[in-house]
Formats: sequence, C-alpha cells, structure tokens
Amino acid sequence: MEFFISTLLFGISVGGQYALIAIGYTMVYGILRLINFAHGDVFMVAGLMGIYLNTFLAAYLPPALVIPVMLLLVLVLTVALGFCIERVAYKPLRTAPRMSVMISAIGVSYLLQNSATYITGGQPMIYPSIPFLSDTITVAGTSIKWVVILTPFLVVALVILLTQLINHTKVGMAMRSVAKDFETSQLMGIKINSVISTTFIIGSALAAVGSMLYFTTYSSVVPTVGSMPGLKAFVAAVFGGIGSIPGAVIGAFLIGICENFVKILPFEGATTFVDAFTFALLIIILVFKPTGLFGEKATDKV
Repeated sequence: MEFFISTLLFGISVGGQYALIAIGYTMVYGILRLINFAHGDVFMVAGLMGIYLNTFLAAYLPPALVIPVMLLLVLVLTVALGFCIERVAYKPLRTAPRMSVMISAIGVSYLLQNSATYITGGQPMIYPSIPFLSDTITVAGTSIKWVVILTPFLVVALVILLTQLINHTKVGMAMRSVAKDFETSQLMGIKINSVISTTFIIGSALAAVGSMLYFTTYSSVVPTVGSMPGLKAFVAAVFGGIGSIPGAVIGAFLIGICENFVKILPFEGATTFVDAFTFALLIIILVFKPTGLFGEKATDKV
C-alpha cells in the first residue's frame, strides 16, 4: 500500500509537470494551428539558465537572495526567449504554408539543442537545489520531496488563473476570437500579432515553471533533456484533445500516472517500455476517439 501511494504521488507530480508544457502546445495550436516543436527545448533552456544564473548570482548576492532572484530571472528570460522565437521564426511565415512553419519550428528546436551542446560541451549539469521544494518529508513510510506534493496544487492553481484570464479579460476574449476565426478577427480590428505574442509568452512562462519543478525532481540537465518531456506533453495535448486546455491537463496527469505504474510492473525491463507505453496509449485513444478525449469535431463549410 505504501509503495502504491508513493508511485501514485510521483505519477501525479510528473503529470503536473507535463501539463505545464502541454498547455503551451495546446494554446499555440488553438490559435495558429501550429505544433511548436521547439517548446520542449525552451523548457530545457530554462533549466540551463537556472544553473548558470545560480553560479553567476552566487558571486554577487547574499545566499538568501540567490535562488529567489535566479527563479525570477529564469522566468523573465524564458518569456523573452519565447517572444523572440515567435517574432523571428514564426511571424515572418504567417502567410506561408503550414509545412514551412513546421520546418521552421523543427529548425528552432535543433538550433536550441546545438547551442546548448556548444555551451555545455554536452556534459550533464546539476540543477541547483531549491529550498523547501528540495526538502523531503515522509508520506506512507516513503521519503518524498515537497515538490512532489506541491506540484499538482500549483498546476491546478495556474490552470484556474489561466482559465480566468481567457474567460474574463479582453486579452482572453481576443484569444478565443482568434482561435475561433483567425481571418475574421483580423478584419474586426483585433491585433493578431499581440495576441499571438501573448500566447507564446504565457506558454513560455508555464514551461519555465515546469522546468523548475521537473529539475528539482530530476536534477541532471543535458541539451536533449527537453525532447522526451516535450514529446510526452505533446502526446498529452493530443490525448486530451489538442486546443483544449483542460484536456491537455487531464491527459498529462493520466500519462504521468500510467507511466509511473508501468515502471513497477513485475517483469524485468519494465522501465524500458515506459516511453513506448505512452505512445501506444495515444494510438489506442485516437483509434476510438480521433479528436482526443475532450476535442471537438471540426465542421468544414462548403
């Protein structure tokens, strides 16, 4: 029973971290119909920025201020990175075929990975320990970090705030309008570029928060570390119905829980099939519900 509870808690925590990345995927797709393949690498860059900023700030600030200032700077710089990626790689291709934009997204992904490899030499780097989040408590006889307990509550709080923003503000109304009909929204005077930039800013900020939680649990950061969490977050977005924020969050939690239980299956090498299980689950869901669990059927007018 104790082992079951600890596995469930870890699964919920990892699912929450996937959810923060998946929201970025689903928001960008909802507005631009674009899969931002560079999003997982933005998550990775946020982790590396935390490591380098921690080292730099430690030489100039009192120890008590280093981590808070580092976290704030990581958030701001990750948002700036997401904004720059949208303006440089996607905005010039606004009227281009979707394939061109997708290739641009893949190019940005490899650019971030290769740049990180050049800077770090491809060596694993250790993420700094965040006070309180890195502390351990005993739950059901198992030592668990506070980050595992707090992640789902933080994710739910952020999703509620995001939902309020989308449903009850002018920016959110503009986002919903653009997601519904891009061309008509433009004709009605909505500032499309501002709406799209805001979407990338929100997605990047959530990816930064996700990186802080993820690397507090798994402290090793390498240039390719964003690839698999990014793919799983994308799977979660498709699983829940891409374009649906609640669907992406629920899909991420389900994937996180399922993959942690796959790891403890009673046969040798079970952990080898964790990633394969995630994609197999997606295939099964899409066979029976092609739009995902909460996706809406699109109707094309003739």
